[in-house]
Amino acid sequence: MDDKNDRIRPTEAQLKARRSRNVALALALVAFVVLVYFGSIFKLGPAVFNRPF
Repeated sequence: MDDKNDRIRPTEAQLKARRSRNVALALALVAFVVLVYFGSIFKLGPAVFNRPF
């Protein structure tokens, strides 16, 4: 029995919906990272960049 022919193939509409969900998830992740970054800068103050190493 050939397993390659037994697999379910998604339709074009399902593939488009999957891509849309992936893009939405990526944008939400980027927004969260930006929010955390600027929240940290706001909490610590802009002087966090002027400290000696």
